[in-house]
Amino acid sequence: MNKLSFMALAALVAGCCCNTDDVKPFGVTKFGEKASVYTLKSPDGLTLEVTDFGGRLVRCWAPGRDGKMSDVTLGWNTVEEYETLGFSMGTLIGRYGNRIANGKFTLDGKEWQIPVNETNPVPRFCNLHSGPVGWDAKVWKASEYDGKRLVLTLVSPDGDMGFPGTVTMKVTYTVLPQNIWRIEYEATTDKPTVLNPTHHSYWNLAGEASGSVLRQLLKVNADKYTQTDAGLIPTKDAPVEGTGFDFRKARPIGMMASWMASQESLKPMDNWYDHNFVLNGKCGEMKLAAEMSDPESGRVLEIWTTEPCMQMYGAQNMTTKLPAKEKGKTLCQFAGVALETQHYPDSPNRPDFPTTVLRPGETFRSTTEYCFKTR
Repeated sequence: MNKLSFMALAALVAGCCCNTDDVKPFGVTKFGEKASVYTLKSPDGLTLEVTDFGGRLVRCWAPGRDGKMSDVTLGWNTVEEYETLGFSMGTLIGRYGNRIANGKFTLDGKEWQIPVNETNPVPRFCNLHSGPVGWDAKVWKASEYDGKRLVLTLVSPDGDMGFPGTVTMKVTYTVLPQNIWRIEYEATTDKPTVLNPTHHSYWNLAGEASGSVLRQLLKVNADKYTQTDAGLIPTKDAPVEGTGFDFRKARPIGMMASWMASQESLKPMDNWYDHNFVLNGKCGEMKLAAEMSDPESGRVLEIWTTEPCMQMYGAQNMTTKLPAKEKGKTLCQFAGVALETQHYPDSPNRPDFPTTVLRPGETFRSTTEYCFKTR
């Protein structure tokens, strides 16, 4: 090996791994791809474990007011569990997060058919999170890693899950001082396409497998939410005032359970949260989306984003005693809450919503920050 080649190899190793103890094997996917898990550490204590398998957040250790660290995100210990147990647990979602009605959309006069993968119960006839083999099923390339920053890249070929265009996606995870986790999304395409990536972590600020989050407090910076039909496809925006969707002031997540259960229109949606909130503020500008807190531990999570919306999913379907990461423990119904910053569901079929169209020569950019505090 000549001197130049040796220097190039050394630079690659230095750029991809700061410490071999911080990169560990995570298993092999059903497609035969090897996955790894990377550790990211903030100088103020926040510690993340992220796998290149779907860009999943596996663990998130955050301090309480007493300084005690707890893992505040739901997840599993093996690739096989993520593949078989579902729930989009902790993963990157793409190309398109949320639902597209009937798995169809029209772009520049041409109709595109993508997989219909949510058909049970029957009224939900749509594409959910891009289809059965979305970006969550891929092992991403870890192109940069230094212990505080991890860059994941993926080339999604033309026709991937039926979507047009070859999309080159870069997602950067950075942990910052003051216990901030920043996600930056950047993408280009060679043909017109639609794009709506998001992250699907579930949060429980009391700690994973500690019980339900119904007593934890949530505040959402939204005056409106999006009403849906029985298939969870948007119909119109409506004021949150006077409804169970009013989180403008912090309140327990489960406080309006009786109101939710009484609503005939919500029965096809399990009478619980799987809805889009229209965030106050401008699309493309950083703004507070939500604040979640656990009074007992003192942990607080603020979510800031440039996205116009946030989907809230309340884990009402976690009813099968799913395993937890901690040996001998299980998850339960309402074991966490997913707060997914994104564009509206079904935007490709709704010209009145902010566009999700990406064209050649354009660069998609989006940023979301998760800020962990105590009080």
